[in-house]
Amino acid sequence: MTTSSSRMETREEAASTPAAPPQTVAVIDIGATSIRMEIAQIGGDGSIQPLSRLVRPVDLGKDAFTGRRFQRRSIEQAVKILTSYQQVLREFGIHSPEQIRVVATSAVREAANRLQFLDRVYIATGLQIDSIDEAEGNRITYMGIQPHLERDQTLAAAKAVVVEVGGGSTELLVVRGSNVLASETYRLGAFRLAKALETLGAPVSKRRAIMENQIGRTVAQIQEQVRLDTRVELIAIGGDIRFAAHYIHPDWDGSTLAVLPIGALERLTNTVLECDEDEIVRRYGISFAEAETLAPALLTYLQLAKAFGLAHVHVSDTNLRDGLLREMAAQESLTADFRNQIIRSATTLGRRFDFDEAFAKHTAELASKLFAQLRDVHQLDSRFEVILHVAALLHEIGNAINDRSNHKHAMYIIRNSELFGLTRQDVLLVALLARYHRRAFPQPSHEPYGTLQLDQRVIVSKLAAILRLAIALNASRSGRVKEVRCSRERNRMVIVVPGVQDVSLEQLAMRQNRGLFEEVYGWPVLLRSGR
Repeated sequence: MTTSSSRMETREEAASTPAAPPQTVAVIDIGATSIRMEIAQIGGDGSIQPLSRLVRPVDLGKDAFTGRRFQRRSIEQAVKILTSYQQVLREFGIHSPEQIRVVATSAVREAANRLQFLDRVYIATGLQIDSIDEAEGNRITYMGIQPHLERDQTLAAAKAVVVEVGGGSTELLVVRGSNVLASETYRLGAFRLAKALETLGAPVSKRRAIMENQIGRTVAQIQEQVRLDTRVELIAIGGDIRFAAHYIHPDWDGSTLAVLPIGALERLTNTVLECDEDEIVRRYGISFAEAETLAPALLTYLQLAKAFGLAHVHVSDTNLRDGLLREMAAQESLTADFRNQIIRSATTLGRRFDFDEAFAKHTAELASKLFAQLRDVHQLDSRFEVILHVAALLHEIGNAINDRSNHKHAMYIIRNSELFGLTRQDVLLVALLARYHRRAFPQPSHEPYGTLQLDQRVIVSKLAAILRLAIALNASRSGRVKEVRCSRERNRMVIVVPGVQDVSLEQLAMRQNRGLFEEVYGWPVLLRSGR
């Protein structure tokens, strides 16, 4: 038993533990029309102090969204900018790869020669670029916007529709309190709209009608996604709407949400729509690249606000780089809160296919407990625990199609579904774990397992082996096995189940399910009851 004095000593030791020294870090965002860098200092307590911000225009979106390929001049333009950024990084004492995160969004994702671009940047600068997908972008956006929702109880009580109209796509998050209700990406972007107008050769007088027609289709899809069962508030993020907020509220410092009345936003939008790009540059003192996307973006935000019958729009100064910095400050990619959001999304998917929720949840809990107990054995990063947990939740949803080959049906369903907070690669891992929850062992001839890199194949095998053990432990489907203890005894892996006297059913299931574990880890598995 822990005494009060020992608890006090523990608290004193924790209080006397020195805080980690501050660290200077940088995040670089390679977008469709610009490359932006933010340098900040992360304190030992996780606080973030901005130090410097840089932005340079690029033509990557123009290439990717029209010709589907980056031109050589655009690649070299990006290399030149990133090389100049490296000089700034050195001035701030940033040298280690752990201090830098470089990401690219839709323009790089969609370019057919994106690998050539990534390789050229790496050869010239040594910088490794993460080409993040929509799910990763939504996760990072959530990290950046959540502090605003936590501070504003009015917003937290409403259904917050968080929208960013980017150059190539529009990102949507629907959040209520701390729960993400939906996330979606639409192929509607300000730069895409601008290029469509240029291709059509539309005069200024016709631009609005053409854009409203295209924007309206996406707004209708968003309206279907957002149920009006409670009060809705629109939170807009992105460079174009930030410009509008600073123009309408010149004193806004960005630390809080700006509130834009719809009337003021509409007047500004109307004025911008009456100008061509040259006039916008002269009138508002912005770059030509920013002028190209301003009208399409503002019109999109305006139409969306009107569709929900809103009197105002909240504008956040949050951006992708803020979310990246928060992630670096947290020192882990999946916080406990975000893990819960992922599991909530998986549970919602399971309910759509009428899964046995009680069985699925208990199996997932057992899988997570085995993951923790076997950490020294599998030696996987903690982020794979949530992938295992989600796979355990969803491994039976294939029964909604047919119980014959339900493992293959489960893989198909998962692989073609959106799971908030998981990248497409993460979703593929979840799908493969569901595929291998029974019967056949992973084989190189199996698609898509055979296309994975070696390290990913090993992860699938390790986690599928643990998933099969968890399923065996819940063979009674009663949830009676609540705890497990794992230990190695004489070259065997012994799993003890406390509090259950008769484990004969679980032992039979374990004999059927332990083969993959024994093949992957090399230890026979023994299950027995215990106190």
